[in-house]
Amino acid sequence: MASRSYANLLDLAGGGDLLDIPHTPRTLPRVMTVPGIISDLDGESDVSSSGCRERKIIVANMLPLQAKRDIDTAKWCFSWDEDSILLQLKDGFSSDTEVIYVGSLKAEIDASEQDEVAQRLLDDFNCVPTFLPHDLQKKFYLGFCKQQLWPLFHYMLPICSDHGDRFDRVLWQAYVSANKIFADKVMEVINPDDDFVWVHDYHLMVLPTFLRKRFNRVKLGFFLHSPFPSSEIYRTLPVRDEILKGLLNSDLIGFHTFDYARHFLSCCSRMLGLDYESKRGHIGLDYFGRTIFIKILPVGIHMGRLDSVLNLPSTSTKLKEIQEEFKDRKVILGVDDMDIFKGINLKFLAVEQLLQQNPDLQGKVVLVQIVNPARGSGKDVQEAKKEAYLIAQRINANYGSSHYQPVIIIDRPVPRFEKSAYYAVAECCIVNAVRDGMNLVPYKYIVCRQGTAKLDEAMGRQSDSPRTSMLVVSEFIGCSPSLSGAIRVNPWDIDAVADALNLALTMRDSEKKLRHEKHYRYVSSHDVAYWARSFMQDLERACKDHYTKRCWGIGLGLGFRVISLSHGFRKLSIDHIVSAYKRTKRRAIFLDYDGTIVPQTSINKTPSAEVISVLNALCNDSKNIVFIVSGRARDSLSDWFASCKMLGLAAEHGYFLRWNSDSEWETSHLSADLDWKQIVEPVMQSYTEATDGSNIEIKESALVWHHQDADPDFGSCQAKELLDHLESVLANEPALVKRGQHIVEVKPQGVTKGLVAEKVLLNMVNGGNPPDFVMCIGDDRSDEDMFESILSTVSCPSLPSAPEIFACTVGRKPSKAKYFLDDTADVVRLLQGLASSSNPKPKHHHHAQFQVSFESIVS
Repeated sequence: MASRSYANLLDLAGGGDLLDIPHTPRTLPRVMTVPGIISDLDGESDVSSSGCRERKIIVANMLPLQAKRDIDTAKWCFSWDEDSILLQLKDGFSSDTEVIYVGSLKAEIDASEQDEVAQRLLDDFNCVPTFLPHDLQKKFYLGFCKQQLWPLFHYMLPICSDHGDRFDRVLWQAYVSANKIFADKVMEVINPDDDFVWVHDYHLMVLPTFLRKRFNRVKLGFFLHSPFPSSEIYRTLPVRDEILKGLLNSDLIGFHTFDYARHFLSCCSRMLGLDYESKRGHIGLDYFGRTIFIKILPVGIHMGRLDSVLNLPSTSTKLKEIQEEFKDRKVILGVDDMDIFKGINLKFLAVEQLLQQNPDLQGKVVLVQIVNPARGSGKDVQEAKKEAYLIAQRINANYGSSHYQPVIIIDRPVPRFEKSAYYAVAECCIVNAVRDGMNLVPYKYIVCRQGTAKLDEAMGRQSDSPRTSMLVVSEFIGCSPSLSGAIRVNPWDIDAVADALNLALTMRDSEKKLRHEKHYRYVSSHDVAYWARSFMQDLERACKDHYTKRCWGIGLGLGFRVISLSHGFRKLSIDHIVSAYKRTKRRAIFLDYDGTIVPQTSINKTPSAEVISVLNALCNDSKNIVFIVSGRARDSLSDWFASCKMLGLAAEHGYFLRWNSDSEWETSHLSADLDWKQIVEPVMQSYTEATDGSNIEIKESALVWHHQDADPDFGSCQAKELLDHLESVLANEPALVKRGQHIVEVKPQGVTKGLVAEKVLLNMVNGGNPPDFVMCIGDDRSDEDMFESILSTVSCPSLPSAPEIFACTVGRKPSKAKYFLDDTADVVRLLQGLASSSNPKPKHHHHAQFQVSFESIVS
């Protein structure tokens, strides 16, 4: 029985414990830096790339090759697949770029021939074949990819056994194992310092994890050619987190439409708690210090390839045949794969409705449906095909005659020249898919309707004669947003599709011409080369900071990720800080509360006995001044730290301050006017009533709107709106509106945690005890004010010498602090280390002097 523990799945896949996967018979050269000299490298960043051409490694499920056996010699013959987007995208790269392809062959090669074939493909085509074992290939592609991922990404859930296959962990293991083999092949040829890797489509979504684990700074882009479903659909996948984390090990993730990107970002937000923002026009996700950029650009077609087919004599000949066959009739064209998502049956029903509602069109309109070979062979495909033929027979029986068939199905391999001829003849093209990633049929139709000079000459058509085209496209396909002149339809609405077809056929030629010209301008300028060039430019920009930061990997199995932080940012060592602590005599210690000494996720916010004990040990050392600086109310802090007699407390971000339990609370004089609270509270109340899961926290000096329990997307949207609303109504009030993690807070102007640190440090200086040790630990944005204030205060000229500063954030994230600790447990351990090095002595005389000095400053 397969193990259900996936903590070390990545290592299992590498060790062959999941399936019996034979290793590649021979190792291909990893890098050829000089012809004839092969470097077989294991470490990262240890290759000199001088004299090398720029290289791109394109990784996809299938190589852009055709394979067949020579009947006479029994040897394998290979040729480029000219219709493959993977081959066509090379036009977007500079002419001196070397492109290496990694993927599987469409033919199964016997193990005894794999060595020879691999060498030939590398030498002749720069291709590296993966040679997946037959059983693994079947479980990986036909199993997990086609029966589980593909339906789910097209919004089909396996609600019952007749409606898709349920999740199968054996197939998932095969998917991971196959991805590992692909990654191993990339590792055999990559120069990690210089090469860019571009991974394609849903077959290889965990491959980035394997590559990122091996080379932390690998330059890696991923493009998803299928839809990405909404979070409500995607979250049903049992391995949802592993796949999201796999994609996030890329530097750039590309999608055809904003809808697909939005769904992906929503999944990252809801399932992984990640935030995203637009950075100078580019969407970026912050993931452990790395910024993963999101690219939204639909793929295009290869104009030269289409034009060359249109210029073939066979295309002109076929075109004339079709014109003769359908003389005096208008042709509506459909070109689709036979599967349940292409909406062929719905299209036929719409044509039936069109003929029923418009008797004058009977005998004058023909739907030619070209059916591409099915990529799958499931029961659902057979049922869809059977239903399509039954509907077509019914339409032809009811509206046809011996000389006229309203629906013609061409269900055979159709050569490209014949398809192009049909495109050129068709008055209208309909793509009625209920869900499709991109679909380039409309683009091809537009180019073929434009024609070429050679085609015009063959047909006897004037080169300046007006060109027209009409498109009816489903709202649910990736190319729909880019075709603003098309008639967009809901494929499920049969009446609406029939009306759209009628409109397309009866529209004035002048309007058709304008729509065609608009589409042709877009399609011809946004071709496959433009798409590839634009993606690679963004990938280069996404990777430009790779070597300006320190990187290290954490996490096991498919949870692996790389942490990327600035070179000066490092973990605070207990030994290091204890050494400084022991040799200093005038120490200031500032500690945040929530998320620093008490976990942010803890429901019980009362400090533990362990925390109270360590704080008392630090406070009882006469060389220390210790403050808790928190956003919490003073009553809560007083109750929680009642037993810490010598502990200083700053409540509500410093609006209230108390030196020890015997002194009174001091109130900030910066902003005594709190009348603005009467304006803010009703506004927050209205947002609370409209946002389920939100609440208001009322403090003496501030009001805080919390939305951590609300829907993540709606809560974030409402917080942004509330921020704008409050900034507008408080424009002339002495109040500051700030947005934090799941909160919007309004507090008096000028009151910050940084001001508390500044006052305490200046008080020590003015009292003749300038600090020689300053430690500040916090976890959120408000604590950044303290880090900044400490750095600026201790640099003032009145200090005889600069103190040792330990500004430390909790969590590995970008910060103004120089150090980090991983979590609250790390913070408590560090404080215990300092406490064990403390020398307890009475402090009452010291505190009395300290309080007088502070009051003189405040006054």
